[in-house]
Amino acid sequence: MTHHSLLRQITDYANRADPYPLYKELRKNPVLHEGDGGPYLVSSYWDILSLLHDPRISSDAANLAAAGADEMGGVAETGLPPSFIRQDPPEHDRLRRIANRPFGPPHSPHKIDSMRGELAGIVSGLIEGIGQERQIDVVDQFAYPFPVTVICRLLGVPREDEPRFHTWVEPIVASLDPDTGKDDAERRRGAQEARMQLGMYLAQLVEQRSKEPTGDMLSELVTSHGPDGPMTTMEVLSTAVLLLIAGHETTVNLITNGMLTLLRHREYLERLRSDPGLAVNIVEELLRYEPPVQLVPQRTCIADIEVRGTTIPKGSKIWLVLAAGNRDPERFRDPDRFDPDRGDIQHLGFGSGIHSCFGAPLARLEAQIALSELARRLDNPRLMEDPPPYRQNAVLRGPRHLLVGFGGLRP
Repeated sequence: MTHHSLLRQITDYANRADPYPLYKELRKNPVLHEGDGGPYLVSSYWDILSLLHDPRISSDAANLAAAGADEMGGVAETGLPPSFIRQDPPEHDRLRRIANRPFGPPHSPHKIDSMRGELAGIVSGLIEGIGQERQIDVVDQFAYPFPVTVICRLLGVPREDEPRFHTWVEPIVASLDPDTGKDDAERRRGAQEARMQLGMYLAQLVEQRSKEPTGDMLSELVTSHGPDGPMTTMEVLSTAVLLLIAGHETTVNLITNGMLTLLRHREYLERLRSDPGLAVNIVEELLRYEPPVQLVPQRTCIADIEVRGTTIPKGSKIWLVLAAGNRDPERFRDPDRFDPDRGDIQHLGFGSGIHSCFGAPLARLEAQIALSELARRLDNPRLMEDPPPYRQNAVLRGPRHLLVGFGGLRP
């Protein structure tokens, strides 16, 4: 199999249902290059981990543009400055530190844990909303609305505005996902319009919070008095949109991949029903076994780097295939087995290094609560279609729908 055909296959929709045999093939040559300005693919665990911590790897949007766009390199046009995930130190570090003050340690160490009751309430409401039905689309009726509601509460979007927020998020998230069956130009226009509306709405909210702070995350961002000073209004808007989009799609896929995997490994579903504490290990193993983010394409190198005897020249694009590293037998025993009882689950599901997933503590808690409640409440759940239809996205992998039949709701 040629390098070129492997690269094509990674982005090919046909491999979404089970890309892991392809990743196994990739790992035979842990550093692959397509040539002609194409990216270098890195697929072994230790090499990916090392590169995620290497200061010679850049996430800067300007460096990516200079390396030449590819089908993965496009940055969403929000009309806003790049968010901190598209920047390098020192600017990245400043913005991330400010964003983290109201979100987690050391300034707000209990923030995420204090949301536990509210998250459980949102999950219960979504499950109760199923009513008398005996079938649920886990994506549309549960995994999709859940994280948007959570982000709204975190940012401080008033409850009465949450439905409007949902209608803006839908086309924005849809635009991340290439769909050959639809008019691309029309989708882009819809997403652009939604981004504009969302941006205008958030700008008004930011203005209100700067005059009358209410203790939510937007208030904290616009009134931050830490050593890094406050964010500009544009930086606050970029960060809010980042939290919304990055914090949404990945969590949808984590919950949906999780439910699909548990229904294929029913012994763990039964154990989870009787022992909700098992959710912690289940979610970690899911992040290794079926990670929502399969590869990280937006990286370039700002100096020559040698990986396993291959020199990656300065200015080259690099794709880090996290999902291949997560099943690397050099790192994990029996890597193709779903095993929440593993003693060692140091996965790459949230990346690593300075760009490790900012929202990881929240995503973990959302998935733990969502999966343990679905396991507890759905009586005798079963897959209606296996494999389900997948999103056409090589970066963010998850089912587009997941139909689950069940006998009724347990109290």
